[in-house]
Amino acid sequence: MQKRNMHIFRAGNFTLQNGAILPNLEVAYETYGSAANAKESTILLLHGYTSNPHAAGGGDLDPGWWENLIGPGRAIDTDRYYVVSPNILGSAYGTTGPGSKNPDTDKPYGPDFPEFTTRDMIEANRLLLDHLGANELAAVVGYSYGGYLTFQWGVTYPDRMRALVPVATGITGRGDESVVRELKAQFETATGWNAGHYYGKENGVRDALIQFRCNLLRNYGVLTELKDRGLDDTQAKHALHQQAANWADGFDANSLITLRRRATRFDARPEAERISVPLLYILATTDNLFGPELGEKTVDYIRNAAGVDARYFELESPYGHRAPSVDWAKWEEALRSFLDAFAAPEAKTV
Repeated sequence: MQKRNMHIFRAGNFTLQNGAILPNLEVAYETYGSAANAKESTILLLHGYTSNPHAAGGGDLDPGWWENLIGPGRAIDTDRYYVVSPNILGSAYGTTGPGSKNPDTDKPYGPDFPEFTTRDMIEANRLLLDHLGANELAAVVGYSYGGYLTFQWGVTYPDRMRALVPVATGITGRGDESVVRELKAQFETATGWNAGHYYGKENGVRDALIQFRCNLLRNYGVLTELKDRGLDDTQAKHALHQQAANWADGFDANSLITLRRRATRFDARPEAERISVPLLYILATTDNLFGPELGEKTVDYIRNAAGVDARYFELESPYGHRAPSVDWAKWEEALRSFLDAFAAPEAKTV
């Protein structure tokens, strides 16, 4: 197993869109490939809602969520690209969020963490990239929630990248404030919730997180994946519960709530005309969060709004929302070819 290549970028007085200021911004991130390629050949890789920046580099014992797609000679070729995978603002894996210490109280922010937007999330990315000297991005690639941010990058900084690859995602968020209330209600009944200020105490929030995660993994198609690995029904359910318990030890209920609220308010369609680079949109046939019915409709919308080369690849897979990770081999060539054509340094127009 390789050691995780985790770093922390720090900046002071990060101003949010609403004018609130985070006195201490920290962004956790991993990198793959040579920093010598950073200036013109960085791929910004953005993770999903409940995920983390460990996308690759761990081998069989500690695999990243796209372990098989990132590395020397792979679709995201680290001999050619410098890959930066940051933890998103508001999450729970080292980037500033609700679990971070509020300097005014010396306690975790919890539900008092300031309101922020997807634009704020990419601004935190931008500061990190500036720090790393990544002036021109080869591509922005985002999986699930990271796909929202990929679209946000495309409409906010259309001249900073050569290509966009949103995967298992949408150009708009899902749900409304009612789904946020329903999510919050799952924790409000937990022992010791204390209106969200539950940190550092023995309470029932971990159990609520495990239950949430179990339901989510089922919805993502993980039981099917486990059974196809040879586990029987009882073994698969046990393995799924163990995955959920491991995740619950590191995540934050307040992050779930605030990130879900951000997602319901996301909509890149009004600014889609600002997208100025080719785009490859990937959806799986069995994804019940972002189904294939969104595919052609979304790329048609982008073509009409922006006049760019927008392509759709439909991934045939039984593995639902997890399909791009599990059935990576089925879309690896589509990704490789697209990046070769539009993201690689030699693909730059003169």
